Order: sequence, then structure tokens, then C-alpha cells
Amino acid sequence: MKHLNSLKTLALAATLVFGGAAHAHRGWMLPSATVLSGHEPWVTVDAAISNDVFYFEHNAMRLDNLVVHAPDGSTVKPENQGTGRYRSTFDVRLAQKGTYKMAVVADAMFASFKVGGETRRVRGSAESLAKDIPANATELNVSHNISRNEIFVTSGKPSGGVLKPTGRGLELVPVTHPNDLVVGETAKFRFLLDGQPAAGITVTVIPGGIRYRDKLEEQKLTADAQGEVSIQWAGPGMYWLNAAPARAGGDGEGMGGAEAPRGAAGTLAKPTRRATYATTLEVLPQ
Repeated sequence: MKHLNSLKTLALAATLVFGGAAHAHRGWMLPSATVLSGHEPWVTVDAAISNDVFYFEHNAMRLDNLVVHAPDGSTVKPENQGTGRYRSTFDVRLAQKGTYKMAVVADAMFASFKVGGETRRVRGSAESLAKDIPANATELNVSHNISRNEIFVTSGKPSGGVLKPTGRGLELVPVTHPNDLVVGETAKFRFLLDGQPAAGITVTVIPGGIRYRDKLEEQKLTADAQGEVSIQWAGPGMYWLNAAPARAGGDGEGMGGAEAPRGAAGTLAKPTRRATYATTLEVLPQ
């Protein structure tokens, strides 16, 4: 029972952090500011899952996988971290000058199958799943889910060290620095999927405050052959950006085939793969 509850919790967290279309739940982090000055300023971040971005009404985002990257490439421990019913919060002291990246990344494999008519589910790495799934399993389905939800905060002058991609999953490699966005200026962002241009992905941009207007006012963009999109901002404020590869029949998260049969030496072949990316951006007036 404990394992089953853990599996359900992780599966729910992965679904919510993805910020996918299902149930219109969107995962987001909201910093108290994105550009700060002064000696060692602090930033407070809210993190939640909701229908209306930047409004607390569904669930807190789990911060188990939170990593804060400092401008010099080191990691910083977040302080005053806590999780309530509708939101999680944490503080970061910006001791260095430059741009910080604060990321929650979920990377997990899930499998469902039947043995003797009984449905079973396991999670783990490809190696552990290959061992945990018996040879007589039927109706085997394996998914590999990678979600990345991150924000950028700058103390003083923007820097680019934390903008380098890891080469895993769907990532943003800004052409325009994410902390240098101004109304009236076109922003250009490049997306990579496992280090390669994510051509054709769908990028959705939604301005905050949707609870207080009749229309979502979203922009839906398609990345070009280089994985790039250009964004014109409707006005100043906070924006939620979500990117995901399109799947047949509409926007989604699909990245591969529908089933993962067992291969040679008990390995798993062709898992369904899903990847999403989300970030919060602040756009300033001219």
C-alpha cells in the first residue's frame, strides 16, 4: 500500500508539473521579482498548480526536486521552504551578481502490465523496470516522463552561465535573455529537445490575471526548424510560458510510440516519451 500511494503521488506530481492540457491544470513558479539590485538581495518564490496561472486554487507544487543554480554554476540551498494546501514557498539569498536558475525537474519511467490477469504498476529507471517486469507480463506499456519547470532571477547585470542546456529533455536556450524582456521589443527563444533543435513544438504564452478577464488571451506559436519562436508581448506583467511537442490530433506531450515491448536481454524498447517545459517571465514597460 505504501508503494502504491508513493506511485500515485509521483504520477500525480509528474502530470501536474508537466502543465499539460488535461484538466487545464498548470504548474508554475512565481518570483517576488525577477531583477533585483543592492547588496545580497532576497527573492521569495511561490509554486503552485492551478487552473488560473498565478492564483492559488488547486494544489501546492511539490519541491522535492528543486535545485537553485547560482551564476557561477554552483548550487544554492533554498531557505524557509514550506508547503501548504495551495502553494509551496521558498526564499533564495542572491549572494552573487548575475542570473540564477531555479528549476523543478521530474524525470521518471512508469510501467503498467498484467500478470495472470492482475494489473501491476512500477516506476524507476530503465534498468530497474527491466528487472521488475516479469518475462510473462502482458499488455505492457511504459512511459518516460521528463518535465522541467524553471524560473530565472537576476541580481545586478544579467549573465548567461545558467542558460547553458543540459542536453536532456525539453529546454529553453534564450536568444533574448529571460530577464531582459520589454514591451515593444520582440523576444526570441530557442528550444532544444535532448540537445537538438525542437522543431515544430507548440509554445503557449499566457499573460497573468486570467481570473479577471473573459478571454484567456493566449498566444500559440510553433517553433521553426531551429526550434525558435518570436514573441510579441501584449503588455507589461508576468507571463506563463509552456512548451510541448505536438502530437497527432492536437497539442500535447507525445514524443514517441505507444507501447514498450521487451527487447533483447530483458531491456525495454520504445517507451512512450513525454516532455514539457514551463517558465514564468516578467515583461517590463518601455
